Amino acid sequence: MADTVAMKLCESNGCDKPAALQCPNCIKLKLDPVYFCSQACFSKSWGEHKSRHNVVDPAATYDPFPSFKYTGELRPVYPLSPRRPVPEHIPRPDYASLGRSISEERTSPLHIKVLGKKDIEGMRKVCRLAREVLDEAARALKPGITTDEIDQIVHDACIVRDSYPSPLNYYNFPKSVCTSINEVVCHGIPDRRPLKDGDIINIDVTLYHGGYHGDLNATYTVGENVDEKAKELIKTTRECMEKAIAMVKPGTRYRDLGTVIEKHAKSCGFSVVKTYCGHGIHNLFHCGPTIAHYAKNKTPGIMKEGHCFTIEPMINEGEYQDITWPDQWTAVTKDGKRSAQFEHTMLVTKSGVEILTAPLADSPPTF
Repeated sequence: MADTVAMKLCESNGCDKPAALQCPNCIKLKLDPVYFCSQACFSKSWGEHKSRHNVVDPAATYDPFPSFKYTGELRPVYPLSPRRPVPEHIPRPDYASLGRSISEERTSPLHIKVLGKKDIEGMRKVCRLAREVLDEAARALKPGITTDEIDQIVHDACIVRDSYPSPLNYYNFPKSVCTSINEVVCHGIPDRRPLKDGDIINIDVTLYHGGYHGDLNATYTVGENVDEKAKELIKTTRECMEKAIAMVKPGTRYRDLGTVIEKHAKSCGFSVVKTYCGHGIHNLFHCGPTIAHYAKNKTPGIMKEGHCFTIEPMINEGEYQDITWPDQWTAVTKDGKRSAQFEHTMLVTKSGVEILTAPLADSPPTF
């Protein structure tokens, strides 16, 4: 270990202590700085950390999974930038240091919390902040910007709002936002790939503020040369979400949302991903109810006033099946065709629904 530097957070998995030590090999190779709090943490991380040193040219990038059979044209572009620090004064969920959510694991997925007045006000505030952050990221989209730069924008926007970026270290997810390009269904990890004219990209933002999570996402076009099929996919996906939201009111069965989503998607020539679902959200990032987006699902539960959850259908241009990259996060379509997604967090009210993450007057369009 060498060189005392400005105070950061330890990069060792599961450690969130202040850190001021750097790897001497990283310094020698002029790589992006990575910090450790002690020699012990550095040694514990060595098996994974040493792979960074394979990049002789610090400007060089590489595919970390060269033997993997990708389904489409997209490739990960490594090395990833170091984990971005969160100031100590910002409250954080349990997994921020643990890498796993003990509070979620202790909660039954069948339990659906009924939010009280304080909970509802907390959710309204965090969801408004999350919308502001997504809009800020969307305004930065253009050919040439990298998803890592989008991650920086989202991270900084969260910090300015005294909020923790919920994805960061959630079951060891390494970034502050999910960026899913073209054939990526969800959970894309921001990296060094520049966006191209003609890409589509989903930006999935979640904030933790005041003890509550607010979650939303949208799919956007990049540049001026996006084909009409992609725009139709995006339009249909948004309509699928909106048709499901229109059903939300006390007494509606959760399982019925998937029927209207799949019917509309299929009528437009698209398919619905079955692997990933919407979820309850409040003090916990993910909890009951489960929101399946496909027909003939067995999801239990009936909506009641005070239930809070997301609807977030993932709609594919081709077949519905997906596979996961070796990073254990990035889900892509099995046939390599494009996928789109939209998400809102909503509250069941006495007479219907309140969309907590609704667009603002100046929210940018998706295309």
